[in-house]
Amino acid sequence: MKVIRFLAAAALALTATTAMAQGGPPAGGQGGGNRQMEAMMKDITLSPAQQAKVDSIVAASRAESTKMREEMTASGAPPGPEMMEKMRAVTTKRNDAIKAVLTPEQQTVFTTNLANMPQRAPRPPR
Repeated sequence: MKVIRFLAAAALALTATTAMAQGGPPAGGQGGGNRQMEAMMKDITLSPAQQAKVDSIVAASRAESTKMREEMTASGAPPGPEMMEKMRAVTTKRNDAIKAVLTPEQQTVFTTNLANMPQRAPRPPR
């Protein structure tokens, strides 16, 4: 009986460790967004004031994007070129606002990080 308990505990510990190592998305479901922000802000250390401003910008952008996604889901239609352009505009607005918070040196790193980010391939039509 002790062996079974030991094996069950070991299996549970191994599963939990594996799940943590894989680093799944956080509770908010924004795993992709968080990874994107990490890539954009790589090698940039923000002051507390800058961090607060960037967090506010990101939250506003995320709320705007979520609203658009909800509208797309409600319509049941795949996003058309007009909606995709609106989504790109939200991203551009966010990036410009973040860049405005940064020092000139940080802006250079930010611009480089954006240029080095992989671009999404367009999805095929459904």
